[in-house]
Amino acid sequence: MSKTMNSDPIRIRQATEMEEGAGAKVRRLFPVAGCRNHDPFVLWDHFEIAPGSGFPAHPHRGFEAITYLFEGAMEHADNLGNRSTVGPGGAQRFTAGRGIIHSEMPNTAGKTRGIQLWINLPQRLKSLPPAYQALSADDLPEHSWEGGKKRIIVGEGSPLLLQTKVEYFSLELTPGGSYSWTPPASTSGLIYVVDGEVTVSGHTLTRGYAALIDDGGALGLSSRSGCHVMVCFGHRHGEPIHQHGPYVD
Repeated sequence: MSKTMNSDPIRIRQATEMEEGAGAKVRRLFPVAGCRNHDPFVLWDHFEIAPGSGFPAHPHRGFEAITYLFEGAMEHADNLGNRSTVGPGGAQRFTAGRGIIHSEMPNTAGKTRGIQLWINLPQRLKSLPPAYQALSADDLPEHSWEGGKKRIIVGEGSPLLLQTKVEYFSLELTPGGSYSWTPPASTSGLIYVVDGEVTVSGHTLTRGYAALIDDGGALGLSSRSGCHVMVCFGHRHGEPIHQHGPYVD
């Protein structure tokens, strides 16, 4: 992986492989030693769940979470009475607020793969009532061009609602494809490689690596062999983050 200079707004990090929940395998970008969070984001897990594994009922508070699926199916159940199943290309969001108990378990005979992202709530919203939202692949806008396509998970045209201003999308580039984008001002974000190889403003990344970016200006992405990456930027809260286990106080 390419090295960064102190003045470079892009930092390259590799996700750490570990087990989470009941036998679920994840590549965790943060929180890990040396990278606890990336305001406003407080967890990034690239997960792979085999049948019989998953995330049984457990509590959360103080943040919002999005689960986006690449493959398989995930069933959510919570103490609010919500129960739904999301498939490939779909997403589900819960706002933990003052507290929620939920489970996420695969509902398929094969593997379930995707990304779970936690977004911190500002202190003034920590006591919000908990809420839940599920969306199918058909609910999320998709745009294609010669050389690539993107599906918008949060942002323009997407009905997925958050308390923090975020732009989040899945981006696939064909061999030789490219994409240019300028994140909103005063945001921090990341570009994470799900599969393949991508070059981000001169930095080349492969599967399981991410570029963490603060106010980096215009970004140019290109891929010689094709890639699938996740792009996520959000407005910083600029507040101390007190994260312990499933709680962000």
